[in-house]
Amino acid sequence: MPHHVTVGLDGSPESAAAAEWAAREALLRGVPLRLVHADEWPTSAAIPVAGPDAQRRWADELLAATAQQLQRGYPSLEISARRLSGRPAAALSIEAAEADLLVLGSRGLSGVMGFLLGSVGMETIVATERPVVLVRGTGQPSARTDAAPGGPSGGVVVGVDIHQSCDLLLDFAFDEAARRGGRLRAVYGWSIPPVVRDASALEAAERAMSQDVARRLTDILMPWRQKFPSVEVVERSPIGGPSHQLVREAAGAELVVVGRSIRRSPLGAHIGSVTHAVIHHCSSPVAVVAHD
Repeated sequence: MPHHVTVGLDGSPESAAAAEWAAREALLRGVPLRLVHADEWPTSAAIPVAGPDAQRRWADELLAATAQQLQRGYPSLEISARRLSGRPAAALSIEAAEADLLVLGSRGLSGVMGFLLGSVGMETIVATERPVVLVRGTGQPSARTDAAPGGPSGGVVVGVDIHQSCDLLLDFAFDEAARRGGRLRAVYGWSIPPVVRDASALEAAERAMSQDVARRLTDILMPWRQKFPSVEVVERSPIGGPSHQLVREAAGAELVVVGRSIRRSPLGAHIGSVTHAVIHHCSSPVAVVAHD
Protein backbone atom coordinates (compact mmCIF):
# COMPACT_ATOMS: atom_id res chain seq x y z
CA MET A 1 0.00 0.00 0.00
CA PRO A 2 1.29 3.53 -0.81
CA HIS A 3 2.29 5.57 2.21
CA HIS A 4 3.61 8.94 1.10
CA VAL A 5 2.44 12.22 -0.43
CA THR A 6 3.94 13.31 -3.77
CA VAL A 7 4.08 16.88 -5.08
CA GLY A 8 5.07 17.96 -8.59
CA LEU A 9 7.31 21.01 -8.91
CA ASP A 10 7.79 23.25 -11.97
CA GLY A 11 9.35 26.32 -10.33
CA SER A 12 6.16 28.40 -10.39
CA PRO A 13 4.66 30.13 -7.31
CA GLU A 14 1.74 27.73 -7.61
CA SER A 15 3.96 24.68 -7.30
CA ALA A 16 5.68 26.27 -4.29
CA ALA A 17 2.27 26.68 -2.65
CA ALA A 18 1.48 23.07 -3.57
CA ALA A 19 4.68 21.93 -1.87
CA GLU A 20 3.71 23.75 1.34
CA TRP A 21 0.22 22.24 1.26
CA ALA A 22 1.64 18.78 0.55
CA ALA A 23 4.06 19.07 3.49
CA ARG A 24 1.20 19.85 5.88
CA GLU A 25 -0.86 17.02 4.41
CA ALA A 26 2.02 14.60 4.88
CA LEU A 27 2.26 15.67 8.52
CA LEU A 28 -1.47 15.14 8.98
CA ARG A 29 -1.14 11.64 7.56
CA GLY A 30 2.12 10.85 9.33
CA VAL A 31 3.83 9.85 6.07
CA PRO A 32 6.91 11.05 4.11
CA LEU A 33 6.81 13.72 1.40
CA ARG A 34 8.29 13.16 -2.06
CA LEU A 35 9.18 16.08 -4.35
CA VAL A 36 9.32 15.36 -8.09
CA HIS A 37 10.02 17.19 -11.34
CA ALA A 38 9.67 15.76 -14.85
CA ASP A 39 12.49 16.51 -17.30
CA GLU A 40 10.18 17.29 -20.21
CA TRP A 41 8.00 19.83 -18.40
CA PRO A 42 6.78 22.47 -20.90
CA THR A 43 9.09 25.51 -20.98
CA SER A 44 7.66 28.58 -19.24
CA ALA A 45 8.92 31.70 -17.49
CA ALA A 46 9.66 29.46 -14.50
CA ILE A 47 11.77 26.98 -16.48
CA PRO A 48 14.79 28.44 -18.28
CA VAL A 49 15.14 27.93 -22.02
CA ALA A 50 18.42 26.04 -22.22
CA GLY A 51 19.97 22.77 -23.25
CA PRO A 52 19.03 19.48 -21.60
CA ASP A 53 22.03 19.48 -19.26
CA ALA A 54 21.29 22.99 -18.01
CA GLN A 55 17.62 22.15 -17.51
CA ARG A 56 18.52 19.04 -15.53
CA ARG A 57 20.85 21.07 -13.31
CA TRP A 58 18.10 23.64 -12.82
CA ALA A 59 15.63 20.90 -11.87
CA ASP A 60 18.04 19.34 -9.39
CA GLU A 61 18.65 22.74 -7.80
CA LEU A 62 14.88 23.39 -7.62
CA LEU A 63 14.27 20.07 -5.89
CA ALA A 64 17.16 20.55 -3.47
CA ALA A 65 16.20 24.15 -2.59
CA THR A 66 12.54 23.24 -2.04
CA ALA A 67 13.50 20.27 0.13
CA GLN A 68 15.79 22.46 2.25
CA GLN A 69 13.14 25.15 2.67
CA LEU A 70 10.48 22.66 3.70
CA GLN A 71 12.86 20.83 6.03
CA ARG A 72 13.51 24.08 7.88
CA GLY A 73 9.78 24.62 8.35
CA TYR A 74 8.94 21.01 9.11
CA PRO A 75 12.05 19.44 10.69
CA SER A 76 10.27 16.21 11.70
CA LEU A 77 9.00 15.54 8.16
CA GLU A 78 10.84 12.94 6.07
CA ILE A 79 11.44 14.50 2.63
CA SER A 80 12.92 12.98 -0.51
CA ALA A 81 13.34 14.32 -4.05
CA ARG A 82 13.34 12.67 -7.46
CA ARG A 83 13.78 13.93 -11.02
CA LEU A 84 11.56 12.00 -13.42
CA SER A 85 12.23 11.18 -17.07
CA GLY A 86 9.62 11.57 -19.80
CA ARG A 87 6.54 13.64 -20.44
CA PRO A 88 5.15 15.13 -17.22
CA ALA A 89 1.60 13.73 -17.32
CA ALA A 90 2.80 10.19 -17.95
CA ALA A 91 5.65 10.42 -15.44
CA LEU A 92 3.44 11.99 -12.77
CA SER A 93 0.69 9.40 -13.24
CA ILE A 94 3.22 6.60 -12.74
CA GLU A 95 4.55 8.37 -9.67
CA ALA A 96 1.01 8.94 -8.36
CA ALA A 97 0.26 5.22 -8.52
CA GLU A 98 2.77 4.73 -5.70
CA ALA A 99 1.45 7.57 -3.53
CA ASP A 100 -1.47 8.25 -1.19
CA LEU A 101 -2.18 11.32 -3.29
CA LEU A 102 -0.52 13.65 -5.80
CA VAL A 103 -0.41 17.43 -5.26
CA LEU A 104 0.03 19.96 -8.10
CA GLY A 105 -0.05 23.72 -8.42
CA SER A 106 -2.95 25.40 -10.20
CA ARG A 107 -3.75 28.84 -11.58
CA GLY A 108 -7.32 28.00 -12.52
CA LEU A 109 -8.36 30.59 -15.10
CA SER A 110 -6.23 33.41 -13.70
CA GLY A 111 -3.21 33.18 -15.99
CA VAL A 112 -1.35 31.41 -18.74
CA MET A 113 1.14 29.50 -16.61
CA GLY A 114 0.48 26.59 -14.31
CA PHE A 115 -2.00 23.80 -14.84
CA LEU A 116 -4.70 24.95 -17.23
CA LEU A 117 -7.22 22.88 -19.18
CA GLY A 118 -5.37 20.57 -21.58
CA SER A 119 -1.99 21.07 -19.90
CA VAL A 120 0.00 18.99 -17.44
CA GLY A 121 -2.42 19.08 -14.52
CA MET A 122 -5.52 18.16 -16.48
CA GLU A 123 -3.71 15.45 -18.43
CA THR A 124 -2.41 13.99 -15.17
CA ILE A 125 -5.85 13.96 -13.55
CA VAL A 126 -7.31 11.83 -16.33
CA ALA A 127 -4.21 9.61 -16.50
CA THR A 128 -4.31 8.42 -12.88
CA GLU A 129 -6.91 6.89 -10.59
CA ARG A 130 -5.17 8.21 -7.48
CA PRO A 131 -6.53 11.39 -5.81
CA VAL A 132 -5.00 14.59 -7.21
CA VAL A 133 -5.06 17.86 -5.25
CA LEU A 134 -4.73 21.18 -7.11
CA VAL A 135 -3.46 24.11 -5.03
CA ARG A 136 -3.62 27.78 -5.97
CA GLY A 137 -0.69 30.11 -5.29
CA THR A 138 -1.37 32.59 -2.47
CA GLY A 139 1.42 35.05 -3.11
CA GLN A 140 2.04 35.12 0.63
CA PRO A 141 5.13 33.76 2.40
CA SER A 142 4.61 30.74 4.59
CA ALA A 143 4.70 31.17 8.35
CA ARG A 144 4.16 27.55 9.31
CA THR A 145 5.72 25.64 12.17
CA ASP A 146 6.42 21.93 12.40
CA ALA A 147 2.98 21.28 13.87
CA ALA A 148 0.15 20.07 11.68
CA PRO A 149 -2.59 22.70 11.28
CA GLY A 150 -5.04 22.58 14.15
CA GLY A 151 -6.54 26.04 14.32
CA PRO A 152 -9.84 27.29 12.93
CA SER A 153 -10.53 26.41 9.33
CA GLY A 154 -13.30 26.36 6.81
CA GLY A 155 -13.48 22.60 6.99
CA VAL A 156 -13.95 20.29 4.02
CA VAL A 157 -16.62 20.64 1.33
CA VAL A 158 -17.60 17.68 -0.84
CA GLY A 159 -19.75 17.75 -3.96
CA VAL A 160 -22.18 14.82 -3.97
CA ASP A 161 -24.21 13.38 -6.84
CA ILE A 162 -27.25 11.59 -5.41
CA HIS A 163 -27.78 9.76 -8.72
CA GLN A 164 -24.60 7.67 -8.69
CA SER A 165 -22.39 5.70 -6.34
CA CYS A 166 -19.49 7.72 -4.98
CA ASP A 167 -18.07 5.60 -2.16
CA LEU A 168 -14.41 6.44 -2.86
CA LEU A 169 -15.24 10.14 -3.03
CA LEU A 170 -17.08 10.15 0.29
CA ASP A 171 -14.48 7.97 2.01
CA PHE A 172 -11.75 10.42 0.99
CA ALA A 173 -13.79 13.49 1.99
CA PHE A 174 -14.80 12.14 5.41
CA ASP A 175 -11.23 10.98 6.09
CA GLU A 176 -9.84 14.41 5.22
CA ALA A 177 -12.48 16.10 7.40
CA ALA A 178 -11.59 13.82 10.33
CA ARG A 179 -7.93 14.82 9.97
CA ARG A 180 -8.83 18.52 9.96
CA GLY A 181 -11.03 18.83 13.03
CA GLY A 182 -14.11 16.95 11.88
CA ARG A 183 -16.16 19.47 9.86
CA LEU A 184 -17.68 18.48 6.52
CA ARG A 185 -20.23 20.21 4.30
CA ALA A 186 -21.88 17.91 1.76
CA VAL A 187 -23.42 19.78 -1.18
CA TYR A 188 -25.77 18.72 -3.95
CA GLY A 189 -27.11 21.42 -6.26
CA TRP A 190 -30.13 20.67 -8.40
CA SER A 191 -32.76 22.30 -10.62
CA ILE A 192 -36.32 21.68 -11.73
CA PRO A 193 -36.48 20.45 -15.35
CA PRO A 194 -37.71 23.31 -17.59
CA VAL A 195 -41.16 21.83 -18.14
CA VAL A 196 -43.10 23.72 -15.46
CA ARG A 197 -44.10 27.17 -16.71
CA ASP A 198 -46.61 28.38 -14.12
CA ALA A 199 -44.94 30.12 -11.17
CA SER A 200 -47.20 28.59 -8.52
CA ALA A 201 -46.80 25.12 -10.01
CA LEU A 202 -43.03 25.61 -10.09
CA GLU A 203 -42.98 26.60 -6.44
CA ALA A 204 -45.07 23.57 -5.48
CA ALA A 205 -42.82 21.26 -7.49
CA GLU A 206 -39.72 22.69 -5.86
CA ARG A 207 -41.16 22.17 -2.37
CA ALA A 208 -42.07 18.57 -3.14
CA MET A 209 -38.76 17.73 -4.79
CA SER A 210 -36.70 19.51 -2.12
CA GLN A 211 -37.85 17.04 0.52
CA ASP A 212 -37.02 14.05 -1.67
CA VAL A 213 -33.60 15.43 -2.64
CA ALA A 214 -32.72 16.15 1.00
CA ARG A 215 -33.81 12.65 2.04
CA ARG A 216 -31.73 10.99 -0.67
CA LEU A 217 -28.68 13.03 0.31
CA THR A 218 -29.15 11.98 3.94
CA ASP A 219 -29.44 8.32 2.94
CA ILE A 220 -26.24 8.45 0.88
CA LEU A 221 -24.28 10.04 3.74
CA MET A 222 -25.59 7.81 6.53
CA PRO A 223 -23.00 4.97 6.22
CA TRP A 224 -20.18 7.52 6.28
CA ARG A 225 -21.61 9.32 9.31
CA GLN A 226 -21.54 5.95 11.08
CA LYS A 227 -18.00 5.16 9.90
CA PHE A 228 -16.69 8.61 10.93
CA PRO A 229 -18.70 9.52 14.06
CA SER A 230 -16.29 12.35 14.95
CA VAL A 231 -17.12 14.27 11.77
CA GLU A 232 -19.74 16.99 12.08
CA VAL A 233 -21.73 16.95 8.84
CA VAL A 234 -23.80 19.74 7.37
CA GLU A 235 -26.03 18.70 4.46
CA ARG A 236 -26.82 21.26 1.79
CA SER A 237 -29.10 20.69 -1.21
CA PRO A 238 -29.72 24.19 -2.63
CA ILE A 239 -31.74 24.78 -5.77
CA GLY A 240 -29.54 25.94 -8.63
CA GLY A 241 -26.89 24.74 -11.04
CA PRO A 242 -24.59 22.17 -9.38
CA SER A 243 -21.41 23.93 -10.52
CA HIS A 244 -22.49 27.36 -9.30
CA GLN A 245 -23.82 26.07 -6.00
CA LEU A 246 -20.73 24.02 -5.20
CA VAL A 247 -18.31 26.85 -6.02
CA ARG A 248 -20.44 29.16 -3.87
CA GLU A 249 -20.55 26.74 -0.93
CA ALA A 250 -16.80 26.10 -1.22
CA ALA A 251 -15.81 29.71 -0.50
CA GLY A 252 -13.34 29.71 2.37
CA ALA A 253 -13.09 25.93 2.62
CA GLU A 254 -9.81 24.34 3.66
CA LEU A 255 -10.31 21.64 1.02
CA VAL A 256 -12.92 20.99 -1.66
CA VAL A 257 -13.46 17.39 -2.80
CA VAL A 258 -15.01 16.54 -6.17
CA GLY A 259 -15.18 13.35 -8.20
CA ARG A 260 -14.64 12.17 -11.72
CA SER A 261 -15.79 8.94 -13.30
CA ILE A 262 -13.06 6.47 -14.23
CA ARG A 263 -15.22 5.11 -17.04
CA ARG A 264 -13.94 6.05 -20.47
CA SER A 265 -15.82 7.08 -23.59
CA PRO A 266 -14.58 6.54 -27.16
CA LEU A 267 -13.23 10.10 -26.98
CA GLY A 268 -11.23 9.43 -23.81
CA ALA A 269 -11.64 10.15 -20.12
CA HIS A 270 -13.77 13.07 -18.91
CA ILE A 271 -13.81 14.87 -15.59
CA GLY A 272 -17.38 16.17 -15.81
CA SER A 273 -18.70 19.72 -16.03
CA VAL A 274 -19.05 20.27 -12.28
CA THR A 275 -15.51 19.14 -11.49
CA HIS A 276 -14.22 21.18 -14.43
CA ALA A 277 -15.92 24.32 -13.06
CA VAL A 278 -14.68 23.79 -9.51
CA ILE A 279 -11.07 23.25 -10.65
CA HIS A 280 -11.05 26.49 -12.61
CA HIS A 281 -13.14 28.77 -10.38
CA CYS A 282 -12.57 27.67 -6.79
CA SER A 283 -9.78 29.44 -4.89
CA SER A 284 -9.48 26.70 -2.24
CA PRO A 285 -7.38 23.54 -2.78
CA VAL A 286 -9.40 21.05 -4.82
CA ALA A 287 -9.07 17.27 -4.54
CA VAL A 288 -10.22 15.28 -7.57
CA VAL A 289 -11.08 11.68 -6.66
CA ALA A 290 -11.66 9.05 -9.36
CA HIS A 291 -14.57 6.68 -8.71
CA ASP A 292 -16.78 4.20 -10.56
